[in-house]
Amino acid sequence: MAPKTARARRLGIALRMHREAAGLTLESAADEVNSTRSTLSRYENAQTLVSPAVVRALLTLYRVAPDEIAAAAQLAKDARKPGWWVSYSYLLDRRTIDFIALEAEATGIANFEPSVVPGLLQTADYIRGVMRGGPHTLTDDEVEQRVQLRLDRQQRLTAPHPPILDAIIDEGALLRPVGDRTVMAAQLGHLLKASELPNVTVQVIPLAAGYHRGTRGSLHILEFADPEDPFIASVETVAGQMVLDRPGDLRTCTKIMEHLRSVALSPADSRDQLRHLMEGR
Repeated sequence: MAPKTARARRLGIALRMHREAAGLTLESAADEVNSTRSTLSRYENAQTLVSPAVVRALLTLYRVAPDEIAAAAQLAKDARKPGWWVSYSYLLDRRTIDFIALEAEATGIANFEPSVVPGLLQTADYIRGVMRGGPHTLTDDEVEQRVQLRLDRQQRLTAPHPPILDAIIDEGALLRPVGDRTVMAAQLGHLLKASELPNVTVQVIPLAAGYHRGTRGSLHILEFADPEDPFIASVETVAGQMVLDRPGDLRTCTKIMEHLRSVALSPADSRDQLRHLMEGR
């Protein structure tokens, strides 16, 4: 099963919307194209990749304009192209790979972390410390493969047309040692340097803010260019990454992220706090 990329999700939404506009149920549409209800449902929910030929057949049935059919068929073709993360699929669980596939296509990323530095802003040595202290016992080779995967994810931040990253970090994550003092000093310095990138904003929630709405766990909100499917939220649980896309869940996550921005220090004050923490190490 291929990861649910943004392209696949967008295509699935389009197939569902056009079918409903044509007044067809999944059963009736499936009968017309010699398929099954479950197969069409998997297409619409991006659980199975659909071929360009099937897209053309479905949209022709739904009486969609030829130019829209051509665009959707191209989207189906693009969705079938393997992403760079595919070579790492054997390392991680399916939900985490799905999240990485979505992250790779996001135009905006808002991330709050209560316990660790955000993954997109971690140094290699910090990543090693996190991996060695994680829930799984890993060999040195497995640790290094995960380090490289995370570094590969970070390359988008400095590539052409990078996403906008808003990183909000609880001060407790910056005080918690991962690795030795040298590792933490380098990590704080890396955060300072990253905060100078035009597409990256770093904000710190001070301990003085007390208990806040993000204390219970990490939160990601991914933004996409497609107005039909602009946001996806994700939370990390003990069972792995969980993607949320229901309107009610997205509203809740958006409100929480807005609250976290409001209790965090300004970007300028956050940089001062990072410098202060570096001086204290």
